[in-house]
Amino acid sequence: MVEFLNTVDSVLYYPILIVVLAVAGIYFSIRTRFVQVRLFVEAIRTLVEKPQEEGGVSSLDALFVSTASRVGTGNIIGVSTAICLGGPGAAFWMWVLAIIGASSAFVESTLAQIYKRRDHHTGECYGGPAYYIESALHSRWLGVVFAAFLILTYAFGFNLLCSYNMQSTFETYSFYNPSVTPWIIGVILAVLVGFCLFGGGKRIVKTTSVLVPFMGLFYVFLVYLIVVINYDKIPSVIVAIMRDAFDFEAIGGGIAGSCLMYGIKRGLYSNEAGVGSAPNAAAAAHVSHPVKQGLAQVISVYIDTLFLCTATAMMCLVSGVPGTAENAGAMYVQLAVSKTFDAAGPVFITVAMALFAFTTLLGNLFYVHNAIAFINNKKMPGKKVMTVIHIACCLVVLFGAVTPMDACWALADITMGGMALINLPACVILGNVAFMALRDYERQRKQGRNPAFIARYIKLDPSKLDYWKHKERDSKASPF
Repeated sequence: MVEFLNTVDSVLYYPILIVVLAVAGIYFSIRTRFVQVRLFVEAIRTLVEKPQEEGGVSSLDALFVSTASRVGTGNIIGVSTAICLGGPGAAFWMWVLAIIGASSAFVESTLAQIYKRRDHHTGECYGGPAYYIESALHSRWLGVVFAAFLILTYAFGFNLLCSYNMQSTFETYSFYNPSVTPWIIGVILAVLVGFCLFGGGKRIVKTTSVLVPFMGLFYVFLVYLIVVINYDKIPSVIVAIMRDAFDFEAIGGGIAGSCLMYGIKRGLYSNEAGVGSAPNAAAAAHVSHPVKQGLAQVISVYIDTLFLCTATAMMCLVSGVPGTAENAGAMYVQLAVSKTFDAAGPVFITVAMALFAFTTLLGNLFYVHNAIAFINNKKMPGKKVMTVIHIACCLVVLFGAVTPMDACWALADITMGGMALINLPACVILGNVAFMALRDYERQRKQGRNPAFIARYIKLDPSKLDYWKHKERDSKASPF
């Protein structure tokens, strides 16, 4: 089974997904004139704006939600696995994917804002790829297929992998028994997740939501401290990364296991640019113009990959610990940290991973609930159906802890790849809407105005947009 999954995984990413990711990212970059670089400062500026509606979700709030969904075990375990199995050059290809993929993140999140809907009972906004596929492409069935892949990815693939990654941090300890310890950790995680899903554990969720940001900042501080302590090794590490990244003879000899492929896979798993998950959070923001949230999601991709993933990669490589298939995953990171902080290092990584994994497991299920509601005609199923779904989610967490590493990564890659293969072509087809919205935004900024979105300015019928049709129309003539 593992061999079959690895075969499907390899074919899906090469040649299929690597071509789709590259073509879409380059196309969006060219059509937006590299908005992800050109308007970087503008993107930061939009984050400090207050929400357009009192009590609404600000652009910064939506950024935190989407970044929280991106940041997690992938920034630690994913990077470690990529370096150990693909080589140090994987870090470079993660950077490339982030910069190119940020344009995809811009387009998908801008589209999610344009085609978002309002809950007229709560006033909250919601949306995402399933909704713009249904509204703009007039394809309800394809939206349902995307939502189904999202459920498979977040309730199954990602949670299976997250549970495995969590338990793998205990492998470095002497008490670890591969036949017993994973089951114990799996049961504990499944019970905690179930307790929260079935209405309890509010105090647990609140406590972890407070601790995780501090733990994340402390992790970054610790990692960069190790890099600074080993500053003399930084030049040689950068040389090693670039040399390995451009060793095309080695890449061509076995592309499935090359730094190129591992960099793309683990980079996509970490920042999710173009996958279609972050737009669900982006749609919730109350902004005056959709482009503002598109720009915010560019920053989210950069935070995840160029800042956090780079931190883990540099820390591991400057430590001098050899990255091998045997210590791929949590062990490589723990060994690297222990070189500077001795026995305290692995303990800190275990605690950090426990918090990251728990909040990631619950955060993933937030996306799952939204997808279930879409499939069920925009409303949640009855209590009995949700009980069955929640029990299934808990079982996934349990069995994820005892599933082989290769199978976990392959399943996560395959389900995530399915989302991207639906979302990115849809974004390409609808791309002109996002491009015109960007031109409209820049035109208004040049006029010294706070950009406000008027659907007819980008040749859209406002009556077909659920949220924006209620906004006041501008009296000026369309520039198009």
